[in-house]
Amino acid sequence: MKVITGGVTAAKGFEAAGAEAGIKYKNRKDMAIVYSRRPCVLAGTFTSNVVKAAPVLWDKKVVEESPFGQAVIINAGIANACTGKEGYSYCDRTAKAAAKALGIPEESVLVASTGVIGMQLPIDRIEDGVAKLAKLKEATLAAGTQAAEAIMTTDTRSKQVAVEFEVGGVKVTIGGMCKGSGMIHPNMCTMLGFLTTDAVIPKELLTKALKEDVVDTFNMISVDGDTSTNDTLLVMANGMAENPEIKDGTPEYEEFRAALHYVNESLAKMMAGDGEGATALLEVKVTCADTKENARILSKSVVCSSLVKAMIYGHDANAGRILCALGYSGVQFDPEKIDLYFESKAGRIKIFEDGVSTGFDEETATKILSEPEVTVLVDMKMGEQSATAWGCDLTYDYVKINSDYRS
Repeated sequence: MKVITGGVTAAKGFEAAGAEAGIKYKNRKDMAIVYSRRPCVLAGTFTSNVVKAAPVLWDKKVVEESPFGQAVIINAGIANACTGKEGYSYCDRTAKAAAKALGIPEESVLVASTGVIGMQLPIDRIEDGVAKLAKLKEATLAAGTQAAEAIMTTDTRSKQVAVEFEVGGVKVTIGGMCKGSGMIHPNMCTMLGFLTTDAVIPKELLTKALKEDVVDTFNMISVDGDTSTNDTLLVMANGMAENPEIKDGTPEYEEFRAALHYVNESLAKMMAGDGEGATALLEVKVTCADTKENARILSKSVVCSSLVKAMIYGHDANAGRILCALGYSGVQFDPEKIDLYFESKAGRIKIFEDGVSTGFDEETATKILSEPEVTVLVDMKMGEQSATAWGCDLTYDYVKINSDYRS
């Protein structure tokens, strides 16, 4: 597998664009398109929030019932959530506009929205934006980057990644982009994410690979503990690499899974590190747990702790907060066996051994915690299972951003 420069346009046959439509923002791109020159098999995961935005309901129907997909239309600024029948009808109108502009079936168009909940979309601007995007779309790196920038809300940077690998001697590519900075919490899938691949792979196997992988990637991140109404992760596979069809239980499938995992994990970490107001990416690795599920629960309990997040922001080695978060996770363990370390580019230091402070050097610990990427390592000494979760620090700016988000 080779990491390459790119995103949703890296795979053969995919085009993208970003455009300014005036949905809510001024003087910035706020609509994007991802388009395939050939019909695609689809897979998707969606929010577990009972309150689901209209685009989520629309996309679930397309993924589950349509024979193929070919385009995604995304807007930023207004989420089209809690908008009733009118909001759902706007998904239909968006799909109709895209079908007309692109010359594809309406049922092959997916839609996605992000932004303020409870506001209706200015559908006339959406329809105008679709027509503009259809004319602007290209297969270039620049076009993919513009699409990644257009879907941002409180994100401070766009997020995209791509990889190449071989299937039966044929080069295959997976690329992707996502957005997510606030209202991020692991529950099935958490953000807007769009992956494209030119692999020949059946829908059932693509769905299996995606749903198994989000458990250890997108489901393992948290910024603020809030699960969005709009969480959507879509994968489009158009088969234009013309590789031998990937089959379950083969080395080729494992290659595909590894590439998909790299893309998903990379995008997930980008979101965690770009949490609203964040100054640091927090990684929590739990090792030697008794079960995989318990390792996941323990690592997520630490990464979700507001006190731990505040500790990372202050570069304060108050590691008792980490033991506390492990303790209320619901997992049973012996606290007198735990070893705990802090690690970053500045070094590594053991903070607790067998549940007791090592009398570590505070100045060294602070230096390690002052890096933009910090890892907490927890050795449970219970078994052989491990898991990693990602989050960020909690800063004053998080409150500032969310106290006036609508304005």
